[in-house]
Amino acid sequence: MSTRADAGTLASASDAAARQPRGGVQPPSRGGRPGRSSARTKARIAELAFLVPALVYLVLFFGYPVVKNLLMGFQAYTTKTFFTGEAPFVGLDNYAAVLSSSLFDKALLNTVLFTAGSILGQFVIGLAIAVFFRRSFPLNNVLRALLLLPWLVPLIASAAVWRWILDTDYGALNRALQLLPFVDGNPAWLTSTSLALIAVIGVNIWLGIPFNATILYGGLQEIPEELYEAGALDGATGWRAFRHITWPLLRPVVTVVLVLGVVYTLKVLDIILGLTNGGPANSTQTIATLSYVRSFKEFDFGQGAALGNVLVLLSLLFAVVYLRLNRKAVDE
Repeated sequence: MSTRADAGTLASASDAAARQPRGGVQPPSRGGRPGRSSARTKARIAELAFLVPALVYLVLFFGYPVVKNLLMGFQAYTTKTFFTGEAPFVGLDNYAAVLSSSLFDKALLNTVLFTAGSILGQFVIGLAIAVFFRRSFPLNNVLRALLLLPWLVPLIASAAVWRWILDTDYGALNRALQLLPFVDGNPAWLTSTSLALIAVIGVNIWLGIPFNATILYGGLQEIPEELYEAGALDGATGWRAFRHITWPLLRPVVTVVLVLGVVYTLKVLDIILGLTNGGPANSTQTIATLSYVRSFKEFDFGQGAALGNVLVLLSLLFAVVYLRLNRKAVDE
């Protein structure tokens, strides 16, 4: 018995020795895998190396101005502050001053009318152009490229050109209208209190059409043609195809276009200053232009910052309400 046991022991020992690598070094366990761990660490470091510059940029050029403007709205921040460094906190005094101002109600109404009119015109015309360019026809690409020109021209240059076009006595628009039999006189597009806001809205619509058309055209390109072919078999053509196929699939892009459009339009400043400078008689004065006046003409940066914060609040309010209504409509 002992001889067989010793023989078995020797056989087990010889098998273990055969599996033992030369040099007596044990192979690493499968659970450790130090090579894969180091690769993950390097990948993580590379991700952080690309992410940190973007975060630093956002903090410096977006986060800091927003926080600084928010704090300035609660401070007596004037030109004196640049010399003394003192900007005492005044609580809600800046907001009370701007909200009780005789110009605020008119500026708020003009802001709402200007934003609503611009967004409606830009979106409807931009969508119509996007649907039109979805068809294949000669010079399609060339015309779509030319459509971007109003977006590429500097706004101050566009305002100067449009100011000449809308001039009462020598403007190209009134010269063209004089050729029509049913037009009598020269409309004062930029000097009439009843027409100035309409003229500014029209120019802003012209400026915003390329943005709307480009984004909506990109959304239309993502809709498969097979859906329209299948819908045509069921009689969904023309308006029915747009209502039941195009619009539901385009809704996410529409949400982006409308939210960004409202945010951009609320803060429009340069085109209004270039055309009317807020006049005549404050008929084109908006919250953005009023904030400019308070900050850079009256040098009351605290009240200017307070008006800027009101614009931010209006933008957030619209975004939250619209996104909620849109989500409810999608769920239904």
